[in-house]
Amino acid sequence: MNVKELSDRAEIVDALYRFGAGQDFKDRTLFASAFAEDAELDFRPAAAKWGARPPLMAGRDTIVTTILGGFEGRVDTTHQVTNPRITLDGDRARLTALVEAQHLLTADHATFALLKNHYDVDLARDGERWVVRRMRIENAWFTGEPARIFAA
Repeated sequence: MNVKELSDRAEIVDALYRFGAGQDFKDRTLFASAFAEDAELDFRPAAAKWGARPPLMAGRDTIVTTILGGFEGRVDTTHQVTNPRITLDGDRARLTALVEAQHLLTADHATFALLKNHYDVDLARDGERWVVRRMRIENAWFTGEPARIFAA
């Protein structure tokens, strides 16, 4: 593996770190930096586990507004990314990872949802950075009350 490939791999995983940290620190700029302008985020497979039916989120602005707007002043989060696996193909990449996401109501931390999710992510090179083009999230398991957390 050469230095350029190692750098690309670090930047690819960093896109997922920006996704998680942007939510956890409520930083819209950091969160938005994870996505291409025309990105898609599909949380439907995960939400189906608890009977929710959210729409497919299309476009960086929609993703940022939907996710951060739904949690703002209401939900505290922490995200941990593990087991990243990357396949590189020129200026495109595929990333799979496990993400454990803790969500707690800000006013009542006894109301929570702990999710272990499988992420399947397609990315594209954007200068020196990599950005998410498509993200699909499937739930492996959860505990708590996700229907209360994700009800905006």
